[in-house]
Amino acid sequence: MTLTAQQLDAMMPDASQLYSDEPEMESSLHYMQLLLLVTCLEWLWREREDFFIGANLTIYFSRQQLRNRDFRGPDFFLVKQTQKSPRNAWVVWEEDGKYPNLIIELLSTSTATTDRSLKKDLYQDRFRTPEYFWFSPDTLEFQGFRLMGNQYQEIAPNEKSWRWSEELGLYLGVEQGQLRYFTPEGDCVPTPEEAAQQAVEAAQQAQVQAQQAQAQAQQAQSQLEQERQRAERLAERLRSLGIDPE
Repeated sequence: MTLTAQQLDAMMPDASQLYSDEPEMESSLHYMQLLLLVTCLEWLWREREDFFIGANLTIYFSRQQLRNRDFRGPDFFLVKQTQKSPRNAWVVWEEDGKYPNLIIELLSTSTATTDRSLKKDLYQDRFRTPEYFWFSPDTLEFQGFRLMGNQYQEIAPNEKSWRWSEELGLYLGVEQGQLRYFTPEGDCVPTPEEAAQQAVEAAQQAQVQAQQAQAQAQQAQSQLEQERQRAERLAERLRSLGIDPE
């Protein structure tokens, strides 16, 4: 008996039966970079509930992949217009056929060749992921591509070597050896800790400015008082000379 495509799809395991099967990150540099990408975007979009971020999480997308287990998931991926909730893996047939809108691979000695070739072709031809970036925490190699028609085209860097992501509405660029997000205005998207520190520094600066303003007001008041006393002394002197100061 030959099964139809619909019957075969119905036989596929559901999301509750599939778990991520990814190896550990290559190094602490890779781990810290991945954590940075996740926490900064989560912080920036903390009021939103319409996206999912996958970090070193398996994407299940076909029977062949399930059979061969020959595909390692992206280091970082973003799916938009979906429910923000925990998942054991990203199971495409359980997610209305949605594939990532953006993928970032962190190059390492063992994965760089695959990331630049086989995975790039897969994300371009099968996933149809609109944007694909890769970054090496070791060498700082950074590249970005946008799907134009059927092919990835390189995203031209700006004068700061940042690359614009239409999917994020942000720039991606290397600063102090790390891949960071930047707003259209050029501000670095902070981590929650950096944002808290910035708030403390802003409060301290506001306090200093308030103290300076208070000191200036007191100085101005003192000057006015000195001028009033001078005027009174002058008036008294004039009256002692028989002159009406008015």
